[in-house]
Amino acid sequence: MRDKARKGLKCGLLMMACSLAAVAQDASYTDKNALPEIGVVASDALPLDKEMLIGDAVMRQMRGQAPIIGDPVLDEYLQDLGNRLVIEAENSKFPFEFFWVNNKAINAFAFFGGHIGVHTGLIHNAKNESELASVLAHEIAHVTQRHLARRMQAQQRAAPIALATMLGGVLLAMADPQAGMAAISAGQATSAQMQIDYTRSNEQEADRIGIAMLARSGFDPNGAATFFSTLAEQYRMVSRPPARLLSHPLTENRIADARNRAGDFPPVRLAPSLSFQLAKARVMARYTLDKKYSLDYYKDAVEKRDYVIREAALYGLALSYLRNENVSEAKAVMDTLLQGDPENLFYLDVVTDISLAMGNAEDAVERLRPHLARTPRNQVLALNQANAMIQGGLYLEAIAVLKDFLLVHPDYEIAHQLLSEAYKQSKNYKGMHQSKAEVMALNGAYERAIDELQFAYNFSGDNHLDKQRIRARIKQFRDDVERLKRL
Repeated sequence: MRDKARKGLKCGLLMMACSLAAVAQDASYTDKNALPEIGVVASDALPLDKEMLIGDAVMRQMRGQAPIIGDPVLDEYLQDLGNRLVIEAENSKFPFEFFWVNNKAINAFAFFGGHIGVHTGLIHNAKNESELASVLAHEIAHVTQRHLARRMQAQQRAAPIALATMLGGVLLAMADPQAGMAAISAGQATSAQMQIDYTRSNEQEADRIGIAMLARSGFDPNGAATFFSTLAEQYRMVSRPPARLLSHPLTENRIADARNRAGDFPPVRLAPSLSFQLAKARVMARYTLDKKYSLDYYKDAVEKRDYVIREAALYGLALSYLRNENVSEAKAVMDTLLQGDPENLFYLDVVTDISLAMGNAEDAVERLRPHLARTPRNQVLALNQANAMIQGGLYLEAIAVLKDFLLVHPDYEIAHQLLSEAYKQSKNYKGMHQSKAEVMALNGAYERAIDELQFAYNFSGDNHLDKQRIRARIKQFRDDVERLKRL
């Protein structure tokens, strides 16, 4: 029964995601360059602290139900790119979290509390970093302008009960899946209008603010217009356009307006970004292309010199070799790349995978040590090092690396998973269950998280301090559930 409820919850969350990525509120401004007074707007509907709490709750459910990619290399690239834009955003009220969704659709979406999801299909189809950044800037603008909260305020005036039922159902489902599903069903029946697209004014506002943000961040302000044009041309003759065009309607006027707005800024000529091309090659070789086709694709690209940056094509080739279990071929390519750029994190990650595939965990550990010493707590280096240490039987060292990393990245799911494995291999079952509890909580499964902590408690023996800590964590989880119920 719980599985059915969780499947239903997924539908409810996806419906909410559509609403979050399609928030509408008509607005008009006398000065096209002036931002609206949003500090007061929608505060009655959704205060900032509550928005962050709801965003955290929805993100936990998405981790458990959506095809989110746990890839430290791609995560670091995307977060860095997003941060370069956020630092130039106005009205940013909280830190943003950017994450990847393994989906070939050309789409991105934003929801409560500064969470922005990017589909792998988006970078696959973007020609350069400015195009990818233009979409992120657009979504950041939706968040900073609080389009969701403003829509909620309008919705409260029109149908407050339906809105409360919809949001309350999604949150209640975390604590009680069956009751939550009933609430979500009621919300769907009484609030079909929640599944609407952005109004034209919202899109114009997000485009205007996003393009200005793009320019201030040093990207080509034409990135939005060129990406719009690519999408329009690619899907001109299809009967059903991609999700991005369904939730963000694309018209000739919108493309022309994007070109005109870009013209308000000085022209920018940027050299191709190696990081972008490496991230795109990683996505294509690992996620969006069939593994056999990816090998043929990158072999052909290297042979015919059909690439933007040669190193990125070789990197894609090495990843494809490794994915097809041609480890020695992958190693030969990566040895050459690493020789030319020994500090590159994209390269160090793959070289670590190659060493582990060849049974040389010790080699991977020693290769990473000096890099991690220079940049401790870097997610690529720390997680690769911990994984290599676990594979090499250095469980206590891996635990030390992971615990140190989690001090600054407490919500990084892969780190908790690795820590659980390290504890398990070292026969520290109390620590294993505690780490599992953190993984469950990050996925919104608080009931199961509490179960894991009860197991950990049973392994605590006479250690009263550990027992107190576990009881305190159980109370925290229960308080989190109660807090969500009160929303």
